[in-house]
Order: sequence, then structure tokens, then C-alpha cells
Amino acid sequence: MKEDPKIRLSNVSKEFISRTGHTVALKKINLTIPDGEFFCIVGPSGCGKTTLLRILAGLEEASSGVIDIKSTDPTRPLNSMVFQEQSIFPWMNVRDNVAYGLRVRSIPKKQRYEIADHYISMIGLTKFADAYPHQLSGGMKQRVSVARAFANDPEILLMDEPFGALDEQNRIILQQELLRIWELTKKTTVFITHSIDEALCLGDRIMIMTANPGKIKAIINVDLPRPRDISTIRISSRYNELYQEIWLSLREEVMKRQEAAATL
Repeated sequence: MKEDPKIRLSNVSKEFISRTGHTVALKKINLTIPDGEFFCIVGPSGCGKTTLLRILAGLEEASSGVIDIKSTDPTRPLNSMVFQEQSIFPWMNVRDNVAYGLRVRSIPKKQRYEIADHYISMIGLTKFADAYPHQLSGGMKQRVSVARAFANDPEILLMDEPFGALDEQNRIILQQELLRIWELTKKTTVFITHSIDEALCLGDRIMIMTANPGKIKAIINVDLPRPRDISTIRISSRYNELYQEIWLSLREEVMKRQEAAATL
């Protein structure tokens, strides 16, 4: 992993203003993410995780602070985002969905299909390359979303609970597939999840956010060996130590969130 910062946030805050007042979603976020890191974010519901990701994606503007994202290759998109909800196009088959970003970038058809087929093979859907979304399961659709993001070859991959709606079996399969692709590409990845287990299985570091307003409570180094086999790291003593450390810190914020909701 390179030590040069790919992402640097300095005193980043976000407020939403409405007729009834204003809400502070994020407060003074100071964060540096090195190039090539798999960075996970956990926190209670409503703590601003998605807002932070949308700011990194350029879909939201920060109210204050500085966002510095280093671009090293102007020929590539700066980022691609994978959402929790299925976001592939129902009128396109799997190959065209995966190749969509390349098509937007005017990559020749032959070349973009070669790239798309490579990632379709990596996610195990070669037999379904000509299938349409209505012919796929939920897990298969999310595989297509992940393949599309990697095929577009962004400098940064932003993932907002991409496996949150899946059953446990499909979730584990996709976690392992994501790890396998990431190990090959070492693409800078910012990954939001509600699951401590998922963050530990995937991440190099885990940021714990406070209840609203969202601030950085702690950043935990995940010193589990790579490459990771999800089936084996869960039984290690270090995994359990890290899990307990994160849960004790996160539990306090979840309780604060519940107490605040009870007073509304």
C-alpha cells in the first residue's frame, strides 16, 4: 500500500437547512486515507455515513472544510459508487450493464466488451452475460453492480452498504468475491457497513462514527493478515478482540441514538 494520501478531509462539516431549522449531519471530520487502502466506516443509523460518502462522490457539497482527493490519471474516472439498492439498468443485459461506464467514456465496443467479460468472469456470471436483470437473483444483481464499478476502473471505489439487503449466504459469497478482486487491483475503497463482522473481514482500518452529529470517535487498525479467508479469520483470537473493541465503542453511540429517538 502506498503511503501518499489519496483522500484528505480537513474540518469537513455538513448542515442541512429546512423551514423548521437546521440539522448538523457531520461535524469537523479530519481524515486521511492512503492510496490503495480498504477503509470501512461503521456507526449508528443517521450518523452521516452516507452523507460523507456522497460528499466524497461529489453528489453533496460540504458546508465547510476542505476535501482534497488526489487524481493521478486524468484518463480514468475519479470514483465509482455502488449503492445498497440494486442500480443496474433493467433494459440492458449483464454485459451491457457492466460495460456501461466504458461506453459513456467512448471506449470502443470490442475493447469494452473484453473488459466487461473479464470482470463478469471474475464474479462468476459468464453463463449469464446475455441475461437481463429480471432473470437474476438479488445477489447476482449486486455482483453485476460490483463488476460494473471495477470495470470502469475508477481511482476510488465508494460502496454504501452494497450487501446490506442480501441474505447471509449471498453476503459471504460477495464479500469473498470483493476481497479477491480488491487483492488484484488494490483500488482505494471506502466502504460503509452496519456490520462489524463485514468491516473486519474486508477493511484495513475501521472508522467508528458518533451518533448525530457524526464525528470520528475512533479509527481501528485491522491487523489481520492478508490475503484474507473469511471462513478462517472469524475463528482467530485477534478477530474476536477487535470485534469486542469496536462493539464496546459502537454500542455507546447506538444507545445514544436510541435515547435521542425516544425523546422525540
